[in-house]
Amino acid sequence: MRVEPGTVVNGDRLRRVAGEASAAAASRDAEARAEACFGRAIEARGGLVGGPMSRRVRRMAAGVAISALTMLVALPTAGQGQETFADRIARLSEPPGYFDTDNLITNERSYLEVAPALESAALAGGVYVGVGPDQNFSYIARIEPALAFILDVRRDNLLLHLLFKALFSIADTRAEYLSLLFGCDPPAASTASPVAAIEALVAHIDACAPEEARALDVRVRAAVMATGVDLSGEDFATIRRFHRTFIVEGLALQFESHGRAPRPGYPSYRELLLERDASGRLRHFLTADEDYLVVRTLQRRDRIVPLVGDLSGPKTLAGIGALLDERGQRLSAIYVSNVESYLQGGRFGTFLANLARLPRTPGALVVRAVFASHTRALRPGYGSTSRAQVLDDLLNGHANGSIRSYWDVISGLQ
Repeated sequence: MRVEPGTVVNGDRLRRVAGEASAAAASRDAEARAEACFGRAIEARGGLVGGPMSRRVRRMAAGVAISALTMLVALPTAGQGQETFADRIARLSEPPGYFDTDNLITNERSYLEVAPALESAALAGGVYVGVGPDQNFSYIARIEPALAFILDVRRDNLLLHLLFKALFSIADTRAEYLSLLFGCDPPAASTASPVAAIEALVAHIDACAPEEARALDVRVRAAVMATGVDLSGEDFATIRRFHRTFIVEGLALQFESHGRAPRPGYPSYRELLLERDASGRLRHFLTADEDYLVVRTLQRRDRIVPLVGDLSGPKTLAGIGALLDERGQRLSAIYVSNVESYLQGGRFGTFLANLARLPRTPGALVVRAVFASHTRALRPGYGSTSRAQVLDDLLNGHANGSIRSYWDVISGLQ
């Protein structure tokens, strides 16, 4: 990654933070303290000299810190008492529910409208919670959490994220990841370079001939099995079906409801890749190598955990809250899509009660999508708008009686 001239990394500070993490690994609460050090290492991006920093330079410092921690922190193995990735999924998940969509990709064309708000909130090093498919990765790239949970009432969403995790374990670069997702051979060196424009990667996917199916299936299956998650033959068939759908549909893939055709306003994967944030910048996590690195590093360290759970359910958010308390960590952002609109008959209040029990950082944000059926405050050509709200404002509004339902939350958007 290229560093701007005149910029020097404060290596002493990064080494000191990495050393703290290494020492933490030797103690009884090794994983929790190491994770806290990991968060401070990301904050150590500020330890640079040479004038104002570009975001690329700050990312480079974060990469140095992450690499140092990866090499130096010897966390206990599962045999020494550490909870495994698979065990955590099993312990925190709830029984699956049903929803009539496949949700392979988001239907929220507006998903990047909140990217500047997430980035300016200085939330790095906390804990992220989200719902749904891979739009979460673009949010994770913006706030750089130390730990993330992605939940959905559908078990299929967990299986989809195991597919994504498998691809991250195989793909060292964003060009490789996108190529694997759509069954293509990796592009030539010029297209795969760290500074390659996302438009060049899109053109590569559009022009490619999908890789021989069996060879790719074998690689992906082996990577999914390596997660240790208990999966049935039917689960593996579902994961394969999801991957086949990406390969067959290509970048024209859209969100789909069972028994209903996609609505005209639903974006394709191509459009999501090329979408811009509210300031006009390309911000999908696959548009820049440093963003891909943030997500890939967390995936390879088992720090993005997919769960089966209901935001208003009795177990999953409560379990996440207990884990954060135990580890001294704090929620920094939660993305709820438009799930609140489905929480009727007291479930909205239960959801807010679940949120209130999560330890959180000051200024923690809740991100939501509001669709055309609930608001007219949309940009031309968009079927949704995405907004960020300070979580404590939501909870305080509920406590003082000004927010009693989803309709109160979105009343300012009518």
